[in-house]
Amino acid sequence: MVTVGIGATAATAVIATTADSRLSPVFAQGVSTPSQPNDNLSVLSACIAEIEAMRYTPAGLPALNLKLEHESEVQEAGQARQVKLVMKAVAFASVAERLVKQALGSRWRFKGFLASQRNGKGVVFHIQEFSQE
Repeated sequence: MVTVGIGATAATAVIATTADSRLSPVFAQGVSTPSQPNDNLSVLSACIAEIEAMRYTPAGLPALNLKLEHESEVQEAGQARQVKLVMKAVAFASVAERLVKQALGSRWRFKGFLASQRNGKGVVFHIQEFSQE
């Protein structure tokens, strides 16, 4: 289970594997439910904790690996729960070029999708857009 926060509103994303082994987020509390069960859309309010040096894909696209940190309080089973999350993330092309210029510790609202790491051990948040909170 991954918990994501959006300003004062928080949401919990439960990652479930479908029959064809694709990841599908199911949202509750404060975020619209995806229209189709195979949608993979994630929104995360977080601070930039680490930024690696810009690299380039074999096709020449800029690529940026980073780590995001999130903290919030959510309601779960009628109880308040403190949530802390560190997530690996990656951005490509113009999004990577914009992100590399941002300060460590700056807070943003990120939108993208979740995918398995290349080695299959963990999840990476692929950032497709971001904006100031």
